[in-house]
Amino acid sequence: MAGRCRPPRRLPTVPFIPYVPYHSRKASTVFDVAVFSTLFVTLFVIMDPPGITPIFLALTSGRPAKVQRRMAWQAAAVAFGVIAVFGLFGRQILGRLHISTPALMIAGGLLLLLVALDLLTGKSEEPTQTKDVNVALVPLGMPLLAGPGAIVSVILAVQHAHGVGAQISVWAAIVAIHVVLYLVMRFSLVIIRVIKDGGVVLVTRLAGMMLSALAVQQIINGITEVIQST
Repeated sequence: MAGRCRPPRRLPTVPFIPYVPYHSRKASTVFDVAVFSTLFVTLFVIMDPPGITPIFLALTSGRPAKVQRRMAWQAAAVAFGVIAVFGLFGRQILGRLHISTPALMIAGGLLLLLVALDLLTGKSEEPTQTKDVNVALVPLGMPLLAGPGAIVSVILAVQHAHGVGAQISVWAAIVAIHVVLYLVMRFSLVIIRVIKDGGVVLVTRLAGMMLSALAVQQIINGITEVIQST
């Protein structure tokens, strides 16, 4: 009828969704992509898988292919073990020994410089000095891969990872970068068949030059931090 009032239309009901604070949602996340990507990129830049290829070839030249393949996973395993130990107990270890971060950087830079000088002068090619030494432990595993920069980055990442999801993401990034390191070193052995002995000598000299520059830069960074902290 024209004069009859129509009942008001009922609006659809909206289910109640409780508000969850941002930090609670982040802590409950199983995997944090931002934390993973940030640490992975940081470790990739510091540990430099492409840059370790010529150094690995130079330090393992003259050995059988089977030994070189074993050294590839040994170097990655040693680096992971060192990084994992400092990730779990880094603050306690450095605090107990009263070692500052700049001191760790300078010491690592000096050790890298000694290795670089051996590569530049050709001492690393002498059979009596390298054939019986497992370079996968030192200097490949540490300090080339698990150097002061990587150690400090992991210590800070673990310290600032709040919640189970962030911790899982941090350790997933650590595992992922070491898998990449192993694959790069493992398949870099194919290069030896292409460049032959003369190419290995050239790569050795180039590796020594790059490594010496990296060592000096690391020492400069450590001294700079000491000056800024005083």
